[in-house]
Amino acid sequence: MGKSLSYDIAAILILSLLMISCIVRKLTSGSSNRLFLTFIALNWIATLFDIWAAVLDNANSASHFALQLAHSGYLFVHNMSVPVYVLFVISLTDTWHKVRKNIFVQLLMWVPLLTVSLAILTNPFTKKVFLVDGGYQHGEWFFLIFLSVAIYILFVIAYTIWYRELLEFTKFCAVMSYIPIGVVAMLVQMQVPSARVEMFGAAISILIINFGAQRPEEIVDSDTQFMKYSAYAAHMKRNYRNKKNVDVVMLNLGKFSEINALMGYDFAMQVLDDVVDRIRHANMISGGKADLYYLDRGRFRMVFNEKDRELAVETAEALVASLMEKRDFNDLDLTLQPIVVLARCPEEIKDFKMLMTFGMDFHEKVKFEPRVMHVNEVFHKGLFEIQGNIDEIIEEALEFNRFQVYYQPIYSIEKQKFVSAEALLRLFDPTYGFISPEILVTAAERSGAIHRIGDYVLEEVCRFIAEGEFHALGLEYIEVNLSVTQCMRINLADKILGIMAKHRVSAEYINLEITETAASHTQEVMAENLQKLNRAGISLSLDDYGTGYSNIKRVIQLPLKIIKLDKTFVDEQDNPKMRVVLKNTVAMLKDMNMEIVVEGIETQEMLDFFAELQCDFIQGYFFSKPVPKPEFVSFIKSYE
Repeated sequence: MGKSLSYDIAAILILSLLMISCIVRKLTSGSSNRLFLTFIALNWIATLFDIWAAVLDNANSASHFALQLAHSGYLFVHNMSVPVYVLFVISLTDTWHKVRKNIFVQLLMWVPLLTVSLAILTNPFTKKVFLVDGGYQHGEWFFLIFLSVAIYILFVIAYTIWYRELLEFTKFCAVMSYIPIGVVAMLVQMQVPSARVEMFGAAISILIINFGAQRPEEIVDSDTQFMKYSAYAAHMKRNYRNKKNVDVVMLNLGKFSEINALMGYDFAMQVLDDVVDRIRHANMISGGKADLYYLDRGRFRMVFNEKDRELAVETAEALVASLMEKRDFNDLDLTLQPIVVLARCPEEIKDFKMLMTFGMDFHEKVKFEPRVMHVNEVFHKGLFEIQGNIDEIIEEALEFNRFQVYYQPIYSIEKQKFVSAEALLRLFDPTYGFISPEILVTAAERSGAIHRIGDYVLEEVCRFIAEGEFHALGLEYIEVNLSVTQCMRINLADKILGIMAKHRVSAEYINLEITETAASHTQEVMAENLQKLNRAGISLSLDDYGTGYSNIKRVIQLPLKIIKLDKTFVDEQDNPKMRVVLKNTVAMLKDMNMEIVVEGIETQEMLDFFAELQCDFIQGYFFSKPVPKPEFVSFIKSYE
């Protein structure tokens, strides 16, 4: 019976389409993409040799040379494709640096390949691998091919199990499909030599790998053709897990968001395309060694592996020089303010979370300079260590009761005494010391911990109010801040009223303070919460009035009793125009029967000025900074 060519022809079609697909989808850069394309190409060539050998065998060819060349070519190329598959698996785990340092692994990689290759190349003289005289037959050394394949299979299985955390489950299944499909196809072909199914099985498994492990639509940005944020995060996380040293050239375009907002999407894409071209050019100067990523909003990354780290500085400097070259866009001379920072990981940025936190907005924290900056120039290491570990810091603070409530006294101009105080959250971590409230609240809102923190603050305030000392001090109420996220909590009103009832604190002793940022949100849940709390007798304050979110309609709609003028009013009160604004703002709020607190008062002159405007309350360092409860009590007593 002659050998069937149907399966080989089908394999050629599948592999040809896969190669075309990789090229069209631009899966040609990066070690894993190049190895995958090489893997496809080797199987394509091996299939061609297999077809040629089958045709010669079917025709009972008398050309000994042609038979030797066809069968040797098939075995040699097919033998090479298996270690390339192994290299592809290693590339997916990004553990090249470990392979290069492990002699045993390198021996496992290359000894079987070299042994079998040498046996095949010398077969025309030794005739130990196969014979073609009187028909194709296996020789006594043919077992070396099976032994080589078995070694590689066991290696891949052991390697993927060892580094299983570095492979997503879908990728793991797709990559491992090559083994069972290949083994079954090989066994079938051994039992039925006329059914040339081995290369067809390889083509099917490569097709599965293509769909399961090589999905560019998930990792490649359609606008730039650079890899996406998700790919960058996954790759950098893997680098840290592997303890792999890399250099990251970070580019954030400081003005890109403004350009996008003012000029529109199409114009912003023109600018983006130009920046992409300059990044590609800078990378080509260094030999194309960097992996390129586009995160979003004008943020780019170039990642250099350990062996190419010396190229990172050169590339970063070339990129800065290129970006500083002026280029007109529709006759507009744009300033992108490109901030380029070179980071050595993990030496300068020790973990993944710190890297991602730092990269988010470093362009907002530094003054633009047309040069390559280094991490320690851009951001204080201790500060972004705090930002990188803030979730753990918050959780430990909640677990070990590290939060504290400070109080800043509020002075009544009319009564000439302190009548209330604002409760403020503070955290002193044993490792990092004082944690900025801005960092703390932002992180707590993101993680959801803000609700437990808010409950803690209210509990502490209610305990204070329930004590006899609070009333002995002559205080009327305490202000408690609500964040944006808290205001949108479904059961917020019930939770607050429950805590107050637990401590038997009347509604008149609590004033809830929301910021203008929170007031700018019009969610139905927030409105219901505030209305319910107000109906229960709790007064509401609007904090930071005048910071840019001011909207008279919201002031009218919300059930507010107190308006707190932001410190910006105080800082500019010497400006004649600001005095006009202040005078009319105070008059308007007074006409609406609202009480006014002025924040940020630091001098007697400031106090006198706002007293003349008939504001009601004064808060600021002129009297006291926020202090712990014992110091606050002593301070109030000292003014009696």
